[in-house]
Amino acid sequence: MGKQSVKVVLCGPPHSGKSCLREGLKQAIRRIPGAPYPYVITANPDGEGSWFSDTFQRNAAEARQYKTDYKTDFTLEFAASRAQWVRDCSEPLVLVDVGGKIDEKNQLIMQHATHAVILSNNMNKVPEWQEFCSNLNLKIIAIIYSNYEGVADCIESESTILKGSVHYLERGEDISSRPMVQALAQLLVEISSG
Repeated sequence: MGKQSVKVVLCGPPHSGKSCLREGLKQAIRRIPGAPYPYVITANPDGEGSWFSDTFQRNAAEARQYKTDYKTDFTLEFAASRAQWVRDCSEPLVLVDVGGKIDEKNQLIMQHATHAVILSNNMNKVPEWQEFCSNLNLKIIAIIYSNYEGVADCIESESTILKGSVHYLERGEDISSRPMVQALAQLLVEISSG
């Protein structure tokens, strides 16, 4: 039997920068020699698939139009299809970008993951996300404060859970070389290789 896939959910409150973090992580991981390809599942219907960042850098207006065109309602049917994608994916390292609500739809999707990264622009919301992830038996590997106004990343702890902050998660910004993104990318590669 082959090695189990590592399926990492990027979760947390809305507007914390999960899709920006996902893109930065993907780029950072791809630069690590010997790292598995970071397969991405966009499991929220906000229209911002993994294509969005590249398109935004080339033509922001076009990217916004595509996002509007691709945006759909977050129905149970949509969630069930994404849950099946997560369950059936056998890539060594999978990043699952979910919506910003603690609800039955995200529960359906996240139940098939193995690990969680909580990214939050409001640290008061972290405990409810920790509880949500724990109830789904997800191993929380990072809790990161999304500091939009910040000017630098801060790594507070790398012991059992990577903790700290990442600054200015903005569409079109290359965040792949930031210290927190680099630390998280390295951690994900270690977990998927272990």
